[in-house]
Amino acid sequence: MNFKKTFILALLIVGFTTMANAQSGPRVGIAGLTHNHIYGILSEYANGRVNIVGIAEPSKALQEKYAKQFHLPDSLFFTDLKTMIAKRKPAIVLGYNAVAYHVNIVEVCAPLHIAVMVEKPLAATLSQAKRMEALANQYHIKVLTNYETTWYPSLVTAYAIIGKDSIGAIRKMVVHDGHQGPKEIGCSPEFLSWLTDPVLNGAGALNDFGCYGADLMTWMMHGKRPIAVTAVARHYKPKIYPKVEDDATIIVEYPTATGQIEASWNWPFSIKDMEIFGETGYLHALDGNNLVMRMRENIKSTRKVEPIQSPENSSIPYFTAVLQKRIAGTDDRSSLKYNMIVMEILDAAKRSIKEGERIIL
Repeated sequence: MNFKKTFILALLIVGFTTMANAQSGPRVGIAGLTHNHIYGILSEYANGRVNIVGIAEPSKALQEKYAKQFHLPDSLFFTDLKTMIAKRKPAIVLGYNAVAYHVNIVEVCAPLHIAVMVEKPLAATLSQAKRMEALANQYHIKVLTNYETTWYPSLVTAYAIIGKDSIGAIRKMVVHDGHQGPKEIGCSPEFLSWLTDPVLNGAGALNDFGCYGADLMTWMMHGKRPIAVTAVARHYKPKIYPKVEDDATIIVEYPTATGQIEASWNWPFSIKDMEIFGETGYLHALDGNNLVMRMRENIKSTRKVEPIQSPENSSIPYFTAVLQKRIAGTDDRSSLKYNMIVMEILDAAKRSIKEGERIIL
């Protein structure tokens, strides 16, 4: 056999193996196509890394858009979630719709004992989150939340360093999350239509980016609830975002530490970083892969960041492991338990802004 034939055969074997691995994974249903994060999961499907069995999306235009872009068969598409589930019987449904509609996904899936994973945040309001929690408990299903920062090696390394008591007890955390603005960076019209709506998104930048910091702080504090929240919102771009705030600062108080969440659609560049000040040292996760450590001796060093091992390195292997009960999914950044605390923080922040008061939890 010549080299060309051998090479083609090898590619075919790799392709068939990848597809077989995807097909052997859990049956995945998709609810909604209006969230731009849908590009990630559909790319995984196109590369044979996830077994999508059905997509529920009422808009025919969006169905056609993504079918063309990712070469999806017409047989994948349904106009409503109930029909898709009845026909395709997914083991988990992933939500890529407006945040206010996450509760609707759980309303449908919970009685059928189907797990759910939504894009952050968990819900638009605390009352919606409580309804989701009640359904999850009643029907004993997992309701998970997906954050980009969950899969950052820099943050996992920082968490491990803190766990070894290398910087002492945490005293202050500062998280920056944001970018130039969703319209400015080119988010799709269907995404913008709900992302900038106070009902469908629950807020503006406060919900969109404030949830990251709330989630990371809850994780770093091992699920402890804060004792108080104070927040300030700004509306720098009323002509672009007339309905919602485009900048928010949230102070989160714990008995032994303070957190500051900076969420904005007003920055000159995209940023997702976290600073952690301990009693004897300091960590700064600059982005997903770079971590700086500084001790009292004033020596600043870049720490080696180890890759995260599967199944905790991305959403697909994670939720697969949760469904297979190899990961509990009960006390981590994706868990319902931690994300109910996130929703408490965001709700308190909104009340603080409205009332001009420090909100005691």
